Amino acid sequence: MAEPGWLPPHAGLVLRVVDMHTGGEPLRIVPGGLEPGPAGPTLLARRRHMGAELDHVRRWLVHEPRGHRDMYAAVLVPSELPGAHLGALFLHGQGYSTMCGHAVLALGRFALDAGLGPAPRRPETELVIHCPCGPVTAFVPWDGRRSGSRVRFHSVPAFAAATDVIVDVPGHGKVVVDIGYGGAFYAFLNAERLGLDVCSSKMKDLVNAASTVTEAVKRQFKLHHPDSEELAFLYGTILTDGKDAFSDEPTTNICVFADAQGSQTQITMRTKILAQGHITETLLELETALLGSLMTSF
Repeated sequence: MAEPGWLPPHAGLVLRVVDMHTGGEPLRIVPGGLEPGPAGPTLLARRRHMGAELDHVRRWLVHEPRGHRDMYAAVLVPSELPGAHLGALFLHGQGYSTMCGHAVLALGRFALDAGLGPAPRRPETELVIHCPCGPVTAFVPWDGRRSGSRVRFHSVPAFAAATDVIVDVPGHGKVVVDIGYGGAFYAFLNAERLGLDVCSSKMKDLVNAASTVTEAVKRQFKLHHPDSEELAFLYGTILTDGKDAFSDEPTTNICVFADAQGSQTQITMRTKILAQGHITETLLELETALLGSLMTSF
């Protein structure tokens, strides 16, 4: 890709990126220009190739000085699925993930506005994004000129992998967790079980405790995925406010994943519901992140 004229001479990699956010959660999108790009016959193969041969690009995109500890990125790639409009590889500070709710919401708007999906139609346009976990359909509002902010999506099938799992967590003793899948595996537990409160405890304490739980579960519990063992890894831990009984009242959680990155994404909500056994066809749960963002799960 030719360098823009306003850039000083540079012999290294130059990429055009688009930075977006979803309720304050960052996403750096790489629409193209990565040559040679991730190669392979399938999206998962391209994910493996990028991790093995192009990991310097991930570090270049998300680490300082261009990124930061909580930076997240998506590299757009072709999809082998006939019904998919685009494929996406998700990158974070530690490596590669299989699903990201806030990234899907941002990518839905970006793809529609950039003409990467189907012809826009009112009141919303369906756009299929092939994620490493499988195809995810985003429903993006369209007003005739541009996309709208109230994007929603249908993710891959979610399931409770295990409930009431007893884990020995250093510094906290034996702790009971649930493990759910909604594109990625997470451990779920009430922050009070660790002597914390998701609304009033220090962020550092919440992140450290959740990270300790994640490592403990990884050591003590073997995960399996029905479609691919490549998806069978624990991505992180979600600390909840303990309001597990379903109601219309918003709940608060913190999702700590990868290298102690803090987040709250759409993916976590459906997984949490399934892990707790609240499964219905007309389910709505409201959740707020620590930064005050409000998301809904249907």
